[in-house]
Amino acid sequence: MPLSLSRLLIGRPVSNKEAQGHKLGIFSGLPAMGLDGLGSASYGPEAALTILAGTGTAGLAYIGPITWVILALLAILWFSYWQTIKAYPNNGGSYIVAKDNLGINAGLLAAAALMVDYMLNVAVGISAGIGALTSAIPELHAYTLYLCPTVLAVLTVLNLRGTREAGLAWSLPTYIFILTLGFIIAWGVFKAITTGGHPHPVVSPPETHQAVTAVSLWLLLRAFASGCSAMTGVEAVSNGISAFRDPPVKHARATLSAIVLILGLLLLGIAHLAAAYGISAMDQSKDGYQSVLSQLVKAVYGRGWFYDLTITSVLAVLCLSANTSFVDFPRMCRLVARDGFLPRGFAVPGRRLVCSVGILFLTLGSGGLLVAFDGITDRLIPLFAIGAFLSFTMSQSGMAAHWWRAQRKTSGTDARPLSATRGRAKLAINGGGAVATGIALGIILIAKFTDGAWLTIIIIPCTVLLLKIVRHYYDQDDRQLRWETQRSIDLRDHGKPVALVPIKRWDRLSRNAVEYALRLTPDLIALHATTLDGPEAEREETSLKQEWRKFVEEPACEAGLPAPRLLLMPSHFRSVTAPFLKGIEHIQKRLPGRPVMIVLPELVEGRWWGYMMHTHRERRLRAQLLRYGGKRIAVVSVPWQLKPQTPRQGLAQEEPSEPVDKACRHGIRLNTQP
Repeated sequence: MPLSLSRLLIGRPVSNKEAQGHKLGIFSGLPAMGLDGLGSASYGPEAALTILAGTGTAGLAYIGPITWVILALLAILWFSYWQTIKAYPNNGGSYIVAKDNLGINAGLLAAAALMVDYMLNVAVGISAGIGALTSAIPELHAYTLYLCPTVLAVLTVLNLRGTREAGLAWSLPTYIFILTLGFIIAWGVFKAITTGGHPHPVVSPPETHQAVTAVSLWLLLRAFASGCSAMTGVEAVSNGISAFRDPPVKHARATLSAIVLILGLLLLGIAHLAAAYGISAMDQSKDGYQSVLSQLVKAVYGRGWFYDLTITSVLAVLCLSANTSFVDFPRMCRLVARDGFLPRGFAVPGRRLVCSVGILFLTLGSGGLLVAFDGITDRLIPLFAIGAFLSFTMSQSGMAAHWWRAQRKTSGTDARPLSATRGRAKLAINGGGAVATGIALGIILIAKFTDGAWLTIIIIPCTVLLLKIVRHYYDQDDRQLRWETQRSIDLRDHGKPVALVPIKRWDRLSRNAVEYALRLTPDLIALHATTLDGPEAEREETSLKQEWRKFVEEPACEAGLPAPRLLLMPSHFRSVTAPFLKGIEHIQKRLPGRPVMIVLPELVEGRWWGYMMHTHRERRLRAQLLRYGGKRIAVVSVPWQLKPQTPRQGLAQEEPSEPVDKACRHGIRLNTQP
């Protein structure tokens, strides 16, 4: 079996029966679904500290209270999505919840918000990871824009191999990240407690700049808005419940709880130690940049092998945090495409049971963001979190409407008081979550509007409009294809078609097409478009006429069939399509009412590089004929398969190889059982 490049990179095709074996448990689900949330612990606090940097050391005192507010909001989201997973065990993403409970427009708004958020998550995660790398190796700072697409390409290939493979591949760096950073935080908190809250750093962080602005409520709101980027991965589990093995609700809830608990502890520990050690954010676009985590590890532990291990795990998790988007974005697009709001290719699983079109589309979108913003995290952060919090709000509002309807249905029945109390509690949790995330969304929009949030506000409605345009296209298609009155086949005027065969010269390819056409109809016309001029054209036409008379007309007459005609038409502009359309017009005038069957001889190259050796004009001709030939024509391709040659084989054999043998040689699995 030959080893193709796609098989080497992506792996063998996976059958539907193997789908359960490629689903996630808690161990593989935490890296696959939680990298976004866990990785945001690296850039969420830094984003808030960046806003507070202008206040000098005075601003560090506020990072703790800001983090506590973020943790309270995180707890509300955990309670809310805990309920959503139970209520929607087949995928409780914002799109489904909002569409079912608030209407299709609300669902499309949630879907558009998530699409934008997922693309930004990939870009922010990779740029933050490369920022951690350049903190440890400053010499690589100049190559930021080249390193980002490289990481993106690796992530794309690994996710095209399947969700389970990606989850297992990310497990080692994820758990190393949790253990190493968890140890640094625990050791740093211990040192801070034993020294009365004033620990001595092993490596002193860079001096904090003097204050250039005063602490104000507006500044704190902006810091809170930036810090909310630490919560953007919480919805990932509810969006991808179908990726978990049975029972999916149990595994999804356990994974969600683990993600929220670890993320909360990391955020709280980083905020506490940043204030204790006097660590502030630095400008990533300038040389000498040190990330907050790099400063933190140096201050608590110093440099050495453990610093290298911790920063390497931070780099890996930040870059791989984009994997959450690679898991959930294709799944959400599949749901949207099945409703007709995205091209249907988004709904088709690839060879590894993942929606490859969605993965590739996400790669192109996030890659464009990385290039447009030079791979700088601080330039992407203002656009970030808006899509996530908009989807949070739509999801929580949808769940509140869900429980409200359930309450109204049970209000007129003899429901037990305990059930009614539980229903009201669920309504209160999701309703409170909708209010809390809605307020946070308003703060983020106002605080980040002039920093770039206005761009997201424009993109999301435009995305909704594009989704509706796609649905309008499919609705128009359905109106043309849907039955109106007659459903039975029309057998009137059921005569045989006239076959029209293009030939370049008389060879095996042409003979194969002519023989196939004569099996379907005795009325055959071969068309040769002459692209040459002068004596050379005359010699070509004379030779072709002689061969046609000898090898086609005479055998047909001996068999008692009408003699097939050879039609020679000049093509002064070297086009094959124009003479062919004239030939169809000639047949329709001469034989009105007869359908025309175009039989295209097509050469199939057996080697991947052989494709580049031919013009493939027949494929372009087929596309043009289907578009301009009219509704009374049919196009049939008759292939001739070329075999790879060796010096001992000589000429190709008379008959091409059997389809099953050829497919098996190329690794295509065929079900030959009845």
